Parts: sequence; structure tokens; C-alpha cells
Amino acid sequence: MTRVFDAPRKLVWEAWTSPEKMKRWWGPKDFTAPVIQSDFKVGGKYLNCMRGAVTPDGEKKDFWSTGKYLEIIPEKKLVMSDSFADEKGNAVSADYYGMDPNWPMEMTISVILDDTSDNKTKLTLSHSGTKDIQEKDLKDMNEGWNQSLDKLAESLK
Repeated sequence: MTRVFDAPRKLVWEAWTSPEKMKRWWGPKDFTAPVIQSDFKVGGKYLNCMRGAVTPDGEKKDFWSTGKYLEIIPEKKLVMSDSFADEKGNAVSADYYGMDPNWPMEMTISVILDDTSDNKTKLTLSHSGTKDIQEKDLKDMNEGWNQSLDKLAESLK
């Protein structure tokens, strides 16, 4: 997926690499990000929490993810592994969250940033390791990313 943001590349990079800035946009519409932890270096780990909709018992449901930074080219490229996790950062199967247990235990997320001719930033986001994900789940994942990137655009204003 590709998006163009009305902001310089440095600001878009900071939105992806600063935990405080990520908290402003991480997660789909109506989700918050109460926890974003990052040891931002190649081989360093991250742990993120997306807090979602209210459950029937009146609580909000948390969805945790974790991974490692695999490649970092400042203000240009970010590659990381990505797994569902528990709140302690242990990788868990998708069925931990009531999702399809065939969802992969680990995927790879790639974010590439490029300048445009008008001082905007083109972001290209891609996943690998998604071949076993059902079509409906892929659509939901893409919709979630689109909503998150909408929030990112708002946070850059």
C-alpha cells in the first residue's frame, strides 16, 4: 500500500520511530495505543498495544504485538518482524485473540519513505509472510492499516 503525506520525510520517520509520536496514530479508527515500547536499533525489540472496542462486560480489549527491528536506514527504510503477543511481549498465536489460528506466527513489515517533488513524503508499506491469511482477514488487515495511516496523516498536521 502506498500513501503520500503532506509532511517532510523526517517528520514521517519520527512518527514511526518515536514511541510518543506513534501513540498518536497507531491502530485503526477508534483504537488507542496506550503502550508503545521500543529498543530502536537493529535487533532491538518493540512491544505495542492497541486498545480496541468495548467488550460486552464494559472493558476495552487490548491487542498486543511484538517484533524485532531487522533493518533501519534512517529516514528511508524500516523493516521489522511482527507477531501477535501477550502483554509481556511473548509471541502468541492469533487464536489468543479469537482469530484464525492459521494466521502466521510471524510476518515482516517493510516501510519505505521517499521524497516527492513538492516536499511531501511517499510511504510504501508492505507485508511478507501473509500467504496463509484468509482473504477476509487480509481485507480487515488492510482496512486497519488504511485507518491507521489516516490517523498518521492527521497527526502530522
